[in-house]
Amino acid sequence: MWDPLPLRRRIAQRLCEVVQPEVWVVDDVSFPKCGTTSLGVARQYCGALGKRANCQVAVSVHAATDAASCPLEWELFPPEEWAHDDRRHQRAGIPEQAGHVSKAHLALGLLDRLAAQGLTVPVVVADAGYGRSVSLRLARRFLEDAGLSYVVAVPKSQQVHGPRIDHLIDQAPPEAWQRLSCGDGATGPRLYDWAAARLPAVWEFDGDEPTRQRRMLARRSTTRPDEIAYYLASAPLDITVADLARIAGCRWKIEECFQSAKNECGLDQYEVRRYVGWYRHITLVTLAHVFLAAMTVQEREKGVTRPTHPSSWISPRQKSAVCWQLNPTVALHGARTQ
Repeated sequence: MWDPLPLRRRIAQRLCEVVQPEVWVVDDVSFPKCGTTSLGVARQYCGALGKRANCQVAVSVHAATDAASCPLEWELFPPEEWAHDDRRHQRAGIPEQAGHVSKAHLALGLLDRLAAQGLTVPVVVADAGYGRSVSLRLARRFLEDAGLSYVVAVPKSQQVHGPRIDHLIDQAPPEAWQRLSCGDGATGPRLYDWAAARLPAVWEFDGDEPTRQRRMLARRSTTRPDEIAYYLASAPLDITVADLARIAGCRWKIEECFQSAKNECGLDQYEVRRYVGWYRHITLVTLAHVFLAAMTVQEREKGVTRPTHPSSWISPRQKSAVCWQLNPTVALHGARTQ
């Protein structure tokens, strides 16, 4: 008998030493199942199938860079229907303290556990599936109170100091949009048009001399201008739009990470039904994936230098409460022609 938790702690520490992650990404993955006795199985949305189905769902935190990503910690999501079923709990060997909580609360617990190990949290990134959650809005306050930076995708209906975020982005001046890469894809740089604006400080939380600035961010397709993704961020004062775009783009590495873990490490190839068995399997998969991720980083870093990013200009316009960060090329051209 062996406890998988101490091993995962050692794996996470070693991973951060080797990979030196730029972001920690919160996400979840689903495992389709046929029966009803496997740990945490229930009819719920299954991302692997793109519909509601009988499956297990695991929440994870991944360490990611432009070059690679790898899971740091996992937690199996306990469906609500399991919460009061003592018989299923006993058959699956679930600890008494493991009750039903939201995915966002599971993610917060993982972040807290990793931080308690002394690991440095660079920037926390999450997609809109978490950004629309009420509990993650509370989590953003938790991250700010802990002095952590984040870039979280949100739905277009997200309110920002009153107005919806999509209405505020509609007011962005043309010179606020910058064509930037958010990372390399299969066919080259993933180019989008990006716009960002600084949000007003909140004295009750930020004090007289804030060290971080809240921002809203938008990513617009270059071929379909009506396709826009929205983000809220809290980051150091001197961060640029290019940096925010690159950080937001790191989340896509997680999709590759899940696929790699399934294809090369057998992430979804298991038939265990009990609590300890599932966590042992996920721990050994993480160990194998860390080795592959470390090898990937070492190969890509040979002779590779990170490109520098242009600084952003601050818009002098005061038509709204936000302050747009302008494309430096457009701003410089306008200054020369005046």
